Amino acid sequence: MSVFILPKIFSIEGSGLFKGFTDWHSHILPGVDDGIPDMESALQVLEYYGQIGICEVWLTPHVMEDIPNETADLKQRFDELLAAYKGPVKLHLAAEYMLDNGFEQRLNDNDLLCIGPKENKMLLVETSYINPPIDLYSTIALIQKKGYKPLLAHPERYIYMTDGSDYERLRAMGVLFQCNITSLTGIYGKEARRKFSSFLSKGWIQVLGTDIHRLESFNYAITQKYISYRERKLLINVEN
Repeated sequence: MSVFILPKIFSIEGSGLFKGFTDWHSHILPGVDDGIPDMESALQVLEYYGQIGICEVWLTPHVMEDIPNETADLKQRFDELLAAYKGPVKLHLAAEYMLDNGFEQRLNDNDLLCIGPKENKMLLVETSYINPPIDLYSTIALIQKKGYKPLLAHPERYIYMTDGSDYERLRAMGVLFQCNITSLTGIYGKEARRKFSSFLSKGWIQVLGTDIHRLESFNYAITQKYISYRERKLLINVEN
């Protein structure tokens, strides 16, 4: 009698995690930031998503001082993508907001694209990887005062944040965590992988995203890098 032995390591693509997966962070909306550059490339990415089982994707282009995307322009580009794409992946539009000098004005004007169910009023936000905003916690409190729920993009990648006080304080404030699933493969370095693994073990991750910018690098990360059986098991339990 043959005995089936589960492998100890998996590629993310080979793990089955993308079957029915929702990508909560992507840069697929074409030609609006440092992500996918044109419509043809965006359609290729979405075709690939369909092939590997991803069923929904939130398009979250950057909005920051260096990439000052306007909400109306992003909506127009989204409509163009919807018209061009005829596949099975369900598309949603939001944005990734840098907590910089221009953010507070957008917040005051309610000029924002939320992520997730409308009633949740979640905002995907980020900071510099190296340096914190001058008033990070005050800005988080202001977001909440305005009735929004901050969803912090890729917290595992912030070099200036420490495992103790920084992350615990954010969680105590009610900040939600969106982690990049490819961080667990080590493509952003050992420290980002270690932090992701720690968050995963503690149950601190609310949603997962790919943060895809280029199809080639994404394909490499999910097919040529590996995660453990334990990590796969924990990832399955993340609400996504």
